[in-house]
Amino acid sequence: MSQMHQPTALSRCPGCEEPLESGDLFCGACGYDLSAVPPPPDDHPTIVINGALAPVEAASGAGPAGAGPAGAVDWPTAADRDSTNTPAPVHLPGELPGLDSTGVPLSGHVSAGHRPAPSAGPTPAGDFELPAPASAPDAAVGAPPAMPHVTDHRSSDPDPVASADPADPRTAPPAAPAGTKLCVACRAGHVDTDGYCENCGHAQPRERDHVEQELDSVAAVSDRGLRHHRNEDAFAVSSAALPDGTPAVIAIVCDGVSSATRPDEASAAASVTANEVLLAALPRGTHPQQAMHEAIVAAAEAVNLLATRPGRAGEHEAAHRAQNAPACTIVGAVVASGLLVVGWVGDSRAYWVPDDRTGPPARLTEDDSWAAQMVAAGLMNEAEAYADERAHAITGWLGADAYELEPHTASFKPDRPGVVVVCTDGLWNYAESPQEMARVLPPDAAGRPLHSAQVLVGHALDGGGHDNVTVALLPFAVPQQGAGSAYSPA
Repeated sequence: MSQMHQPTALSRCPGCEEPLESGDLFCGACGYDLSAVPPPPDDHPTIVINGALAPVEAASGAGPAGAGPAGAVDWPTAADRDSTNTPAPVHLPGELPGLDSTGVPLSGHVSAGHRPAPSAGPTPAGDFELPAPASAPDAAVGAPPAMPHVTDHRSSDPDPVASADPADPRTAPPAAPAGTKLCVACRAGHVDTDGYCENCGHAQPRERDHVEQELDSVAAVSDRGLRHHRNEDAFAVSSAALPDGTPAVIAIVCDGVSSATRPDEASAAASVTANEVLLAALPRGTHPQQAMHEAIVAAAEAVNLLATRPGRAGEHEAAHRAQNAPACTIVGAVVASGLLVVGWVGDSRAYWVPDDRTGPPARLTEDDSWAAQMVAAGLMNEAEAYADERAHAITGWLGADAYELEPHTASFKPDRPGVVVVCTDGLWNYAESPQEMARVLPPDAAGRPLHSAQVLVGHALDGGGHDNVTVALLPFAVPQQGAGSAYSPA
């Protein structure tokens, strides 16, 4: 059905507020269809939601009792008594029970009809005051109620959890079960045995992702690398006193075999056990080379024990222990009384780099690997063997499924000062030859072993960080009288 346009009686356009003339069907400014405007209501409400007075009241300047000037919001006055003729209570914000946003109970209860006086002195540190309201008891009805004095507890206690009310279950920190820790992300959930928060699911940083340790004359750094989801390397550095009182410095580095179960546990057990055996044997006067052999045998036994008890995988792992037992490689070095002793099983290495870089560096270990066997048998040269995809397949390791344990040990008597670099293949993959390792090692490595170890780890990460990276540095000082070099393989 079509509609006829009706003349409008409006004085202004509802769309653009431009003046209208009697009889206009459309606004001359914006084209508003004036016939679509509904006729004005007959009543004039007392309260207008948008804050303007009713047309009649605005024209006369009058309004309900207690109203402000024309154009102000005219809120109705609250009844003094309720339907039972009981005085209606008046609540101020400070009188409402509960907690504020920091978990602190609301304070500053003020009786109805009373407002706090302005502070006479300076506001203490951590407090703030809102401006004092008008003191007249008959202030305008539309004025906001006065707020009591509020103390800001956050300035003195930055941790809301620490200032929470322990009796309030909403703010009391959760009780941590024995042996667990709180999530570093949400600070509310507890970390499960798999390393994830039970509340938010956030993976927790592992303590072994990056580890550094420095003693007076030895330092080591281990890093997870850029590709692996965990660090399966481990190290131990320490020092002991020989029977004559001279010091002996120890460094052990182990690399977990990733294809085996629980390789991180294997490397940790091997490094700790080997270090403990050396710390016990050297003070008794055991020759460092014999002590190193005993340490590797004991480390192998410690790794073997891991295959006889369930790990994190529980019963599911038991069926695969014999075929895939925990395993790792090991390399260690001892510097004592002008003697340098190294021992190893697997493909972790030890290098010698003299302080005087005009002297030749050397590799002190031979890998238990497929590539080394090919070179030893004369079937390939070193470049060809290590370019093969089978190069890093190890032929010797610590573990219950190892073919036969054959610890390698060797002792040296360098005739010049230098640094012993003990590392996993995560480093030497990026500095394989002794010459490459000497170029990467800082010239002041003997005086700054920790910094130099950090530089070597950084070199591997800059190269791609495809594996875990672990390196220990032992400075070697030659006695003043000097001595010839000696090499006695075992």
